[in-house]
Amino acid sequence: MAAQDKQAQREGFFARVYDVVRQIPCGMVATYGQVAKLVGEPRKARFVGFALHGNPEPGVIPCHRVVFADGRICEGFAFGGADVQRRLLEDEGVAFLDDTHVDLEASRWPAGVE
Repeated sequence: MAAQDKQAQREGFFARVYDVVRQIPCGMVATYGQVAKLVGEPRKARFVGFALHGNPEPGVIPCHRVVFADGRICEGFAFGGADVQRRLLEDEGVAFLDDTHVDLEASRWPAGVE
């Protein structure tokens, strides 16, 4: 596959990730794997993280609403660190189990969850 085709494919994947993340309601979270599944690429949770790290519209695309499969917030949150991600989620009313884990049972967006 030509480099240009790979770039277009990556940009298409990133755009689909951003579209899904824009839909996560305030006060809810989704997991990286959940977002990957919703964009039709269930084995690309890590690539969802890459896409969100390059979020072209911070504050518009709510990447702070995406967490790990166990509910853990991201230590390397690209827009200010874990403390900022936690504060943003708490300000929206997301429930936490402890300092670093969201209560997925209480706050997980049900889209794509079986």
